[in-house]
Amino acid sequence: MHINRNADIIPQVDGLAYGGDYNPEQWPREVWDEDLRLMREAGVNLVSVNIFAWAGINPAPGVWDFARLDDVMDHLAAGGVRADLATATASPPPWFSQAHPESLPVDAEGHRLHYGARAEYCPSAPAYQAAVVEMAGRLAERYADHPALAMWHVGNEYYRSCHCDASAAAFQTWLAERHGDLDGLNDAWGTTFWSQTYTDWSQVLPPRLCAETPSPGLVLDWRRFCSDALLNLFRSEAEAIERHSPDKPITTNLMVSGDFAAVDYHRWGPHVTGPRRLVATDHYLIPEGPIPWPAQVAFGADASRGLAGGSPWLLMEQSSNSSAWRRGYFAKKPGDQLRHSLSYVARGSEGAMFFQWRASRYGAERYHSAMLPHGGTDSKVWREIVEFGDRLKRIAEVKGSTVDSRAAILLDFESVWAAQTPGQPSADMDTYPELRRWHSALWHRGVTADLADPAWDLDGYEYVFAPHLYLLDTDANLRAYVENGGTLVVGPYSGIVDGNDHVHPGLPGALRDLIGVRVEEFVPVAKGATVALDDGTEGRTWTEVAHALDAEVQASFADYPGTPALFRRRLGRGEVWYLSTRPVDLDPLFDRLGLAPDFDGGAEGLELVRRSHEDGRSYVFAINHTDDTVPVPAKGTDLLTGEPWDSSRTLGPGESAVIKER
Repeated sequence: MHINRNADIIPQVDGLAYGGDYNPEQWPREVWDEDLRLMREAGVNLVSVNIFAWAGINPAPGVWDFARLDDVMDHLAAGGVRADLATATASPPPWFSQAHPESLPVDAEGHRLHYGARAEYCPSAPAYQAAVVEMAGRLAERYADHPALAMWHVGNEYYRSCHCDASAAAFQTWLAERHGDLDGLNDAWGTTFWSQTYTDWSQVLPPRLCAETPSPGLVLDWRRFCSDALLNLFRSEAEAIERHSPDKPITTNLMVSGDFAAVDYHRWGPHVTGPRRLVATDHYLIPEGPIPWPAQVAFGADASRGLAGGSPWLLMEQSSNSSAWRRGYFAKKPGDQLRHSLSYVARGSEGAMFFQWRASRYGAERYHSAMLPHGGTDSKVWREIVEFGDRLKRIAEVKGSTVDSRAAILLDFESVWAAQTPGQPSADMDTYPELRRWHSALWHRGVTADLADPAWDLDGYEYVFAPHLYLLDTDANLRAYVENGGTLVVGPYSGIVDGNDHVHPGLPGALRDLIGVRVEEFVPVAKGATVALDDGTEGRTWTEVAHALDAEVQASFADYPGTPALFRRRLGRGEVWYLSTRPVDLDPLFDRLGLAPDFDGGAEGLELVRRSHEDGRSYVFAINHTDDTVPVPAKGTDLLTGEPWDSSRTLGPGESAVIKER
């Protein structure tokens, strides 16, 4: 993995970025002065503007009015706040949808959706495609040299798909490029099954509602196409911007952090990394569920850092308190916001941004929390916003430093999609929840892990975990990693299908020779049930009747005597482990691997992450998520307090330190 060390991804912003979405169009002009005063009080230096302001800039066909945006940009410049200027293309206004009804999205049942919300567009609609390029170009031409401009923000949270005729035609073109001709398509999709052979391209449609189970190959290619259609939108806007503003960074707010796999983020990677591009992500925590918030934060940050190739990235959105779209209102406890925001920075973010600056009085997100809440400045949220702004100023020198991870968890979006195609032997073998569970177990153990693509160079990692890698064409990259000295751990039901979702001959397919194991039969486990192993551990969800070919059996199923459950194979200078069930508790496996925490002496629940500059300067972020006082094994100076730190120092419950090491 190539790490762009000491890269200043937002050079126009002094220090670490701090701020949020700013929507002055929702407020009278007199409020703007108060906004700037309070932004200075909080230490805000960057705001995202114009994300949903298409209607104000382009209020009618052929009519352009930049007066209000000019005023906003000038106001920010005068107040010393930089702008992440959005292209406003994420949500067409009603006049556009009325003028171009064919641009409204169609669902899988054939219903054309109406306007009245946001993201109301078909990515393949020519009228929309032309409009967003024009919008991006006009904005870039006008504001390229504006003193407030720090970077460009294309679109917003790409996820929309559409099943209309225009999408069908674009899908057919995409398929012809991928498969060559109808013979190639029929072979890839296995259309001899159920007599679904195509004889003309016009017969090939998106996976609309049909009488029976749709073709898994069709569903998988459709997911790929939808991701590429959105990527093409992003690229077209970015190219329009670069024609007028080649020197400013360009980004979009992805949703790398959650289990929102609408697009293949790794395929997007080359277009959001590199010179004048940066990875930015939105992350909203799930209040319910088995993964605690600090581990959720770490997962989101580590996934974003993985997409950035280990280079710095930016948290573009988070909530200061409750999220509008989560079921039931919830509130973060005192100190949660401070710890979460610092954790993102610890794991490579070049600051902390929020949705949004000032809570809206109206609209669907009027109860979404903000930096400046409905409760005003005499509130827990505001006090913590001001405190964290001060913290970012104190640790500004970490900007440009990077995180080196010893471990990686393999995340392949096509594999995630393929595991969701119809006709699976178990409805409980979802990929994302399992990746989260493994990552959470590593977090509790004190191990920082990137989320990495299986095709990347993995040699820099001591441990690589593949809890569920259902789709895999070849084991070549993983084999090279093991032979070069790495430790690879593979979970069950991996390597089963190729890129066309065809089952490999001989289970577990692409991984059989690498792991030295033959799988005879799948035996799913009932939801909520467990199976016992003879080493005292338990499995869940899935088991296999498996046999060692060139591997050592480490544990077997107690309920099925003589049936192996855990295998180990030494290969070259490394080793590969294979599990034929999903362990209930991952710690015994980590013990077998000899997996030690990143820091000796760290207590469970004490988050410890190191960021380093290429010149040797390094910083230990210590965040105590427990209710106990814990020692922190580091030496240096705490940038938050300016006080010296040695191994005898402790952190109280909920406290944090950023220790510049000697």
